[in-house]
Amino acid sequence: MTQPAPLPPVRPSDGAQGARRRPGKGWAWAAGIIAAGIPAGLLWWLLAPGGQNLISGNSALSSGTNTEGWLPRDLVLAGLFVFAGCLVAVLLSGRRDGGTRRMLLLSVAASAAAAALAWQTGVLAGLWLGGPQDTSANASVAFSLRSLTVLVLWPAAVAAGFFVLRIISLLRASVDHEPEGNSGDGRAWQ
Repeated sequence: MTQPAPLPPVRPSDGAQGARRRPGKGWAWAAGIIAAGIPAGLLWWLLAPGGQNLISGNSALSSGTNTEGWLPRDLVLAGLFVFAGCLVAVLLSGRRDGGTRRMLLLSVAASAAAAALAWQTGVLAGLWLGGPQDTSANASVAFSLRSLTVLVLWPAAVAAGFFVLRIISLLRASVDHEPEGNSGDGRAWQ
């Protein structure tokens, strides 16, 4: 006669609800992401044409009246947002509770708020720290963002980066669980 399989240990209901009873960790995570928008906005103003123009150093691009500086100004912010989104995705995938849908959605929403905060911080830095600009010809003469779709890049990079990292970890896990030398289709992994 075969013995029944042992039952897994029963966790108390308080332990099962522990993740839901500690909302501080998730909200602190989101607040940290949102707060990262302030240095990102200041960095945008320091690096981009029309601001301090530290990347190119080209004095012709430093004036907002030069239309050739408008696209690089938006691209600097786009690059900062993609970098920040990838960083959030890597940090999220390393968290113990990072694989939950709640944490992913919270991170994407916080990243959207951080992108808006970074944009407004950069514009405010341009108003306070930049020289006066005559915006009667075009509003983009002042330090601003011409393409608002750049604001989607930070949360999109979080979602896409997390997806890629999740796929890679699932592929590694499936390779680790295969019997050595047998990939299921008769070929051996080299």
